[in-house]
Amino acid sequence: MAENTRKRGSRYDKKKLTKKTTSSWFRNMVLIFFVGFTFILLSYLGYLDYNVRKQFEGKRWAIPAHVYASPVELYAGYNLTAAKFEALLQELHYRQDAHLSSEGTYLKKGQQVTVKTRDFTFWDQKQPSILMRVSFTDSAIENIIDVAQSKDLAIVRMDPVQIGSLYPTIKEDRILIKLEEAPDALIKGLLASEDRDFYEHFGISFRGIARAMWANVLAGGIVQGGSTITQQLVKNFYLTSERSLVRKVNEVFMAMILEARYSKNAILEAYLNEVYLGQDGGSAVHGFGLASEFYFGSSLKDLPLEHVASLVALVRGPSYYDPRRYADRALQRRDLVLDEMAAEGYITEKQAVEAKAKPLSVIANTHRSTNRYPGFLDLVKRQLREEYREEDLTSEGLRIFTTLDTGVQDTLEKTVTEKLNQLEKLPRTKDLETAVVVTRRDSGEIAALVSGRETAGAGFNRALDAVRPIGSLIKPIVYLTALEYPNRYTITTPVSDTAILVKGPNGNDWSPKNYDHKEHGTVGLHTALAHSYNLATVRIGMDVGVARTVKTLRSMGVTRPVDLFPSFLLGAAQLTPMEVTQMYQTLAGDGFSTPIRGIRAVVAADGARLQSYPFTVKQAVDPSATYIVNTMLQEVMYRGTGSSAYADFPKDYGLVGKTGTTNDSKDSWFAGYTGDYLSVVWIGRDDNKPAGLTGASGALQVWTSLMKKISNQPVNLIPPDNIKMAWVDPVNGLLANEDCVGAKQYPYIAGSAPVEFSPCVDSTVNPVESWINDLLPNN
Repeated sequence: MAENTRKRGSRYDKKKLTKKTTSSWFRNMVLIFFVGFTFILLSYLGYLDYNVRKQFEGKRWAIPAHVYASPVELYAGYNLTAAKFEALLQELHYRQDAHLSSEGTYLKKGQQVTVKTRDFTFWDQKQPSILMRVSFTDSAIENIIDVAQSKDLAIVRMDPVQIGSLYPTIKEDRILIKLEEAPDALIKGLLASEDRDFYEHFGISFRGIARAMWANVLAGGIVQGGSTITQQLVKNFYLTSERSLVRKVNEVFMAMILEARYSKNAILEAYLNEVYLGQDGGSAVHGFGLASEFYFGSSLKDLPLEHVASLVALVRGPSYYDPRRYADRALQRRDLVLDEMAAEGYITEKQAVEAKAKPLSVIANTHRSTNRYPGFLDLVKRQLREEYREEDLTSEGLRIFTTLDTGVQDTLEKTVTEKLNQLEKLPRTKDLETAVVVTRRDSGEIAALVSGRETAGAGFNRALDAVRPIGSLIKPIVYLTALEYPNRYTITTPVSDTAILVKGPNGNDWSPKNYDHKEHGTVGLHTALAHSYNLATVRIGMDVGVARTVKTLRSMGVTRPVDLFPSFLLGAAQLTPMEVTQMYQTLAGDGFSTPIRGIRAVVAADGARLQSYPFTVKQAVDPSATYIVNTMLQEVMYRGTGSSAYADFPKDYGLVGKTGTTNDSKDSWFAGYTGDYLSVVWIGRDDNKPAGLTGASGALQVWTSLMKKISNQPVNLIPPDNIKMAWVDPVNGLLANEDCVGAKQYPYIAGSAPVEFSPCVDSTVNPVESWINDLLPNN
């Protein structure tokens, strides 16, 4: 019996031991799991904390560089109509507002336009907002009045048109603001509609979630969200738009970390700059600073209540409540925001009613982020990359002020399209391409540039990269070189336009021909250039030397290597349209070289000037010889190969220019200037087949059509002090007087004029010398 009892006790002890062992093992596993889970959770939270702090305390946003056109400067007498000024205001995203309630608004009444300009920081000064009234005649500005001070304004610089942006990999843009710069109505609107408990919760709000759920049930749809402002910031700033449980858990954890690490005001300021509020073409609009300008054309600080509420309404869904596409939805959502603000006591019921009575009043979207002029912007990028890293160009918020005139550029693009379509109706002309460079004659600043027929695409930049033979455009350089030797060549020196054989090595002789395949005998130097005679030009060039002529080309700013062959004298040298422009800019500058430039200044995001591109000038060639060449190029336009231009210009406009045609009419060139602009035009084909156009029948037609639209100043050549005018008998090239039949006045470098008198001069007294002394006294 005792033995049985021991056996049962033994079995009982074993069961008890087994249960105890199992229980201990389970507790240990739970403990290990708990410790492991806690370790993993804490490690993960540490990882999240590191990421939150790294991005929030580091460089939060990559701000693209903004590229601006040259600002328009207004003054009495400026050639601008009221209609064109209104078009400019619309291009600058100004909006009509009878009350002129904020910056960036205007009111037009007949020939008067009242404008409230924007604050703007230029490269050389900060310009405050002013209220001005501009009065117009039928063709120009009559006066500009400062309304606040009731006084005339001598000149007003408008804020410039943004013509593009230089983006990093992610195309998003924003205008950063400080919390204290945000309107009080914006903060209250966000709190009322997005997060009423913002200053009480710790990143998530259970009360807000419950309230949103109840409001949505009552409304029968989603009218409120449960996410806090902190959660929304985390979702936009740190996470993707993926909908998953893992992302939501991360959002909650990171929101709590953000709240633990940073102040409410710091979080709110980051939210104001990060929240996504729309799409400008391919670029995302982030933050209320940019959204204010994108939708209303005004800075955030000046927005009225109804516009602030419209921006707050976008937070719930920028695409769904887009005021440009879905005005009714946007209006309904804006009014709901106003009602919520009134319910919270942030505004009065009267204020809400008055604001709801106002229209949306959004401006038209002209896609300010779009790179509107890709050919010109390509030039700007190339110049910037010589001095800045790509990362700095696309992430530091640089402001790049350029020389582009959008009015001239738009006119150029329309002209190119119209004229090339017309030219392709001619026989044997098709698949034409073009490149045009327009500079301001006095400064060398690029006013406009077209890199191809397709002006909207960023393809091959022919203005910068198309290396083509320049034909007769080289001839002024040959004659300029000759005229620098006044003891050998003057404007009336007789030259032979007869056949010439130029001996070459290994029997490679060269026998050039005139374009008309004729010889013209002995002609004056000016006549040879006016009619672009090849034979006379080759004789002159071979006399002064090819190497000396190339040296002149170098001094005019062309650095590309060229072959020292005799064919160089007739334009076998290959240059780009930009290089030709630099060459002719020196002629337009009266012998002084001005580097062509497309950028005026680069300014940092904080307004500090980083780089200036000042106007520089140096004497490149003899101004006296240049003056004579320019008068000869005027003869080209009066009675030579460029004479068709005067069908559209007054006879006293003084046009200066030269046509150029290459072998088989593969390239059609024209380079010339008026008093205000220099333009170089090239037309040809990318496959290098004949274009079927000469310089006169092709490029000159584009040049004339463009210049008659943009030029307002005739050419007024001013002779240097050592230029003396003399009457010359064209029959024999001898001195004459104004009474001699057919006699003409020509400019000569002092001491180089003819000394013998024509038989037509009866008197032994030198009337020419007397007349010169009266007109141009020798200093």
